[in-house]
Amino acid sequence: MVAHESRALSWNQWQAPDGGPDAGYTRLVVEFSDALPGADLVRAGLSDLANGIESIESLLVLVGAPRLRRLGFDVPDTPDYPEDRLYAKLAASIGDAAHSQYNALIRRLVSFERAMECANR
Repeated sequence: MVAHESRALSWNQWQAPDGGPDAGYTRLVVEFSDALPGADLVRAGLSDLANGIESIESLLVLVGAPRLRRLGFDVPDTPDYPEDRLYAKLAASIGDAAHSQYNALIRRLVSFERAMECANR
């Protein structure tokens, strides 16, 4: 049997680099197991968001932001459509396969969200 690592993300990983008004403020810590489906994508996306990197994973987390927030994750709001930006980024990197890859990523995100909901019951 393989042990799966569980790591936590806290607000201080989301602090503004300029030490803005929320510097030092701690919010709810959300822990989740790497064994959950899609945990690798969500963990990478949260990390990229915290570092100001627009990656496929960070855009995927923004797509799932409303549901992830309800699960206790601190995901920033975005005024535009992360779905469009995610698709455009996929199309730029893999061309015609973007549609199927986009759908596969959304399925993994939804699987993660459902697994987190079950784990929180």
